[in-house]
Amino acid sequence: MVVLAVAAQAQGDAISKFFNKYNDDESFSQVNISSKMFSLFTNMEVEKPEDKEVLKAISKLKGLRILGKENTSDARALYKEAFALIPKTEFEELMSVRDKDRDMKFLIKEKDGKIAELVMVMGSIDDFMVLSLFGEIDLKQVSQIGSKMDISGLDQLKNMDKKDPKATPKEQKKPTSKDNE
Repeated sequence: MVVLAVAAQAQGDAISKFFNKYNDDESFSQVNISSKMFSLFTNMEVEKPEDKEVLKAISKLKGLRILGKENTSDARALYKEAFALIPKTEFEELMSVRDKDRDMKFLIKEKDGKIAELVMVMGSIDDFMVLSLFGEIDLKQVSQIGSKMDISGLDQLKNMDKKDPKATPKEQKKPTSKDNE
């Protein structure tokens, strides 16, 4: 039973193997935020109702891990490697963004009807980043959390309900014949 519990826990964090592989590589930037740090945020005094909502969403988070590498020639290879480690049977693609020099994918893992983990993988010509946010996640608040904590990439989620999540940015902005009238 203990072995099964450990195996289930190891699978819980989609990209732990990737983080562990590059943990000691000093060419990567790393950010790890524990549930304790998120709980400290909730002790802040705020006046705006929207800030109170963000703090409530933050209180349900268990952790955030970010691994990034800038100005590197292997950014695309790192993107493919990280994306390949995500168990596709456990995660569903939420949104993808692609432009001429950058690919970004957001995937979620649901548990008991709630989002338990959000993974973002981004690769460009010379930059790479992977992010894993886990706990009880309110997608409506993730973009605001990202902006308050200055986490690049999460801002892409702010207009998610206004777009086709599978569409590229060009397809989302494609003019229709009615736009030209």
